Amino acid sequence: MTPSSGPNRPDAGWTFDNSYARLPETLYVRLNPVPVRAPKLVVFNTPLARSLGLNPEALQGDEGAAVFAGNKIPEGAEPLAQAYAGHQFGYFTMLGDGRAILLGEQVTPTHDRVDIQFKGSGKTPFSRNGDGRAAIGPMLREHIISEALHALGIPTTRSLAVVTTGEPVFRETTLQGAILTRTAASHIRVGTFQYAAARDNPDALRTLADYTIRRHFPDLAAAGNSYLALLQAVMERQASLVARWLLVGFIHGVMNTDNMAIGGETIDYGPCAFMDAYDPDTVFSSIDQNGRYAYGRQPQIAQWNLARFAETLLPLIHEDQQKAVSLATEAVSGFPDTFRHFWRAGMRAKLGLSNQEADDGALVEDLLDGMQRHGADFTNTFRDLAAGALPEASVFQASDFKAWFERWQARLKRQPDSREASRQLMNTHNPAIIPRNHRVEEALAAATERADFSVMEKLLGVLSHPYQDPPEEAGYHLPAPPSAEPYRTFCGT
Repeated sequence: MTPSSGPNRPDAGWTFDNSYARLPETLYVRLNPVPVRAPKLVVFNTPLARSLGLNPEALQGDEGAAVFAGNKIPEGAEPLAQAYAGHQFGYFTMLGDGRAILLGEQVTPTHDRVDIQFKGSGKTPFSRNGDGRAAIGPMLREHIISEALHALGIPTTRSLAVVTTGEPVFRETTLQGAILTRTAASHIRVGTFQYAAARDNPDALRTLADYTIRRHFPDLAAAGNSYLALLQAVMERQASLVARWLLVGFIHGVMNTDNMAIGGETIDYGPCAFMDAYDPDTVFSSIDQNGRYAYGRQPQIAQWNLARFAETLLPLIHEDQQKAVSLATEAVSGFPDTFRHFWRAGMRAKLGLSNQEADDGALVEDLLDGMQRHGADFTNTFRDLAAGALPEASVFQASDFKAWFERWQARLKRQPDSREASRQLMNTHNPAIIPRNHRVEEALAAATERADFSVMEKLLGVLSHPYQDPPEEAGYHLPAPPSAEPYRTFCGT
């Protein structure tokens, strides 16, 4: 492989500075992506490229396809596969990038450090029995959903590009191969710390923790106990993140510890989906047969994952193990209150409440209970309430809903803000548009079956402005028509 720049091509703008590659090599393996036969660039995120300091003109067409397929390595990149472990559905295993390559860290014009990673780029030493490849459908799903979450204001990894490889991948059927280029604040996970701890390498563990603090939490370096402060800071970011998921009806679907990013971004869009009718037990993932990662269980799972993170930090938190356990337990036990703080603040905003009252929690819970009883659509219910009058939808005509509505109206009158201010608050916290599952499937089917990307591009255009009301006739705000078959998502690996 050769560098991607040449004397007759404009500079692509790569500014790699690869700090992770300077960590102990027990945490990664250096290797290049496996070249592919006939790469074709089918998705390119021009606004994201510009924000990264890249030149879109230099990365279009065949040149971009070669770069984002891993056939050409940009100057300054130091490709490597990261090692990590993870509790997958509660069971611990040693893992690693079995089909991903970290190309390096792009330093942006605003001096941010952003990982550039290929997903589906071929076998690595961590592939086990896998082929290291990915199919186009799951890669496009990640592109759609991650861009949707970004537009909703939720921290997330993002998709820079998708290329088809010109090679088949074999799952239950033969599928078209693809590689996604993912950007992230970093790919350091709870599982990364679990890997270092399981290798019983104290120096590597401490080095990883110090590096994580420098990269994501530099203010903690001056803390009296920076490792305990790290645990508390990660806990707070995860509490905020999961609260934001719940506030828009998002279900991650596979919250294994290797899918919890230390930096607080949403990562890994496998069997993810959005809830239509409100039900905290909603599960879409075909592999989550016991509902471990159901919509309403996501906060508890986040706390469970944080407990696993805390276990790895015990030798660093205090030399006395009993004292370390006590300090870590106290930190992790604060998660429910921290989560409720973020969730209730978000729910107050969704209901147009700018101040706090003691009964606000009961007001929210009674609304959700009624929505569950009546099968009310989560997104549209909150959006409809912003209109001010009792919505005309049949679910709002039930006596319990009418009684709740009157309580809510009385609560609004007890705050100093005008009704118009409350309405504006609601409309900036209640999306009109989410990636409705049937719309996502429609876009994926057009792209994978007919090579028609126009359906996806139109959907992405609507999703890029989720708080604007779309034309009614477009139907993007509507849930899927009733179906005898429950909606199911699949991991894609």
